[in-house]
Amino acid sequence: MKRGVIFGHRDFDKVNNLINKKEDFAVVGGMMPSGQMHIGHKMVVDQLKWYQDKGAMLSILIADLESYAARDMSFEKARDIAVNEYLTNYIALGLDLEEDNVNVYLQSKNDTLRDLAFKASKKTNFNELKAIYGFTQSTNIAHIQAPLVQVADILLPQLEEFGGPKRVVVPVGVDQDPHIRLTRDIAHKLNDEYGFIPPSSTYHRFLTGLSGDKMSSSKPSTAIYLNEDSETAAKKVKTAKTGGRESLKEQQELGGQVDNCVIYEMFVYHLIDDDKELEKIRHDCLDGSLRCGDCKAKASELIVEMFDEIHDKQDEAREIANNLI
Repeated sequence: MKRGVIFGHRDFDKVNNLINKKEDFAVVGGMMPSGQMHIGHKMVVDQLKWYQDKGAMLSILIADLESYAARDMSFEKARDIAVNEYLTNYIALGLDLEEDNVNVYLQSKNDTLRDLAFKASKKTNFNELKAIYGFTQSTNIAHIQAPLVQVADILLPQLEEFGGPKRVVVPVGVDQDPHIRLTRDIAHKLNDEYGFIPPSSTYHRFLTGLSGDKMSSSKPSTAIYLNEDSETAAKKVKTAKTGGRESLKEQQELGGQVDNCVIYEMFVYHLIDDDKELEKIRHDCLDGSLRCGDCKAKASELIVEMFDEIHDKQDEAREIANNLI
């Protein structure tokens, strides 16, 4: 948060109070299993791990109903991607998904979730969903229903079988705020029946893709996938867009454009934990004493270290993941 990666929130102060008092709360994270997990996704896992370390109940949803409705993906393929791409790497990155205080589930296999989604659907209408999600008369009903399942995903940890009403925090990109607002509204409308507390949320920035555009699972040139070998990951780092000037002379005179540098973003998001070291890199870039090639070399070394550590844990993690769902 102090690095500006997480830049906004709704009611996080109330969650923070519970953390400080060591009282019960939950965090909801999830995935739509549509492709390979990349380094940009790691940021959310890091947040989930932080919350788990603070004592949160962890609810991990696999949005196979949404992937079926929106992308026509079979439930079998969605499960395979969820296990081998996402859950395996979640565990390899440090999440403990075998704790008693963890709920990992496929939407399609969760009858309680679907019942809750049905009740949530009574608290909204097509015009509201059309305004939020851009649905048209030709949108299939399954796709229209998917956001209500997601509402239920967020409210699920507050059911009695999970300990009853409690604060829930959802880490998302700011593009998901309309969905958070819808969920909060429905939570209010279902309060008499369930005692739901409107969910809290935090909003994070997205890691820029290697080319300077959005990092995407469907565009290999923009992303570093966690299942790629370390050598490939290092080579991709060396292709990343930097904030360097047109020439070394200009760089030394004007300094680098550190806020337009994908490599520096990687340092901020994933590769450098020490704030003083990060500040020195920023200072040296801005005063022109640091060359882009030096930063790329450092980032390549760090990505190899990180990927080697992840890959060393993947086989055991995959066995655990396969038994979760």
